[in-house]
Amino acid sequence: MAHIDYYFSTLSPYCYLAGTGLEQIAARHGAPITYKPFDLLAAFPRTGGTPVDQRHPARTAYRAQELPRQAKKRGMPLNFRPAHFPTNAAPSSYAIIAAQSAGGGDLGALVHGVLRAVWVEERDIAQDEVIRDCLSAAGFDPTLADKGLLAGAETYGANLEEAVRRGVFGAPFYITDQQQMFWGQDRLEDLDAHLAGDL
Repeated sequence: MAHIDYYFSTLSPYCYLAGTGLEQIAARHGAPITYKPFDLLAAFPRTGGTPVDQRHPARTAYRAQELPRQAKKRGMPLNFRPAHFPTNAAPSSYAIIAAQSAGGGDLGALVHGVLRAVWVEERDIAQDEVIRDCLSAAGFDPTLADKGLLAGAETYGANLEEAVRRGVFGAPFYITDQQQMFWGQDRLEDLDAHLAGDL
């Protein structure tokens, strides 16, 4: 059975634009997903990337066109300049890690709910109340926001080191058990084709 490691940031607009496409593909192919939130900003200097506010004006100008285009293409709402960006991605990542360990809810819905909170709902995902709401909406115990913080921090750090070691340099980033790597929400079709044996 195929397996997918999903490296993502709860602040990435491209992870938001992936929607629940990964989950649909995984269900179609019977492929379990391991969700691996990691500190994308910490990965950038180690993998050749640059934070948005430090990029060349040509790159930021292109991003300003590309994100709204991609949102329109997918029929998804998007606030290009959300009220709470950037913010601390760690608390929401810890909650996702705790939820994955605890089970009992829809992890894909939780991840998308957190991203939607940033890019649509103008909510600060560093706030416990927002995280609890996202947990509850996805069928998880909202008190997971307060549990396993040390373990969450350790896993979050380990995910970063693993991501860098495995060649992850952006988000969303998908790696199959055949070590095939797919970067970006616009590569989900390729991931689907690969799992079908067509690519």
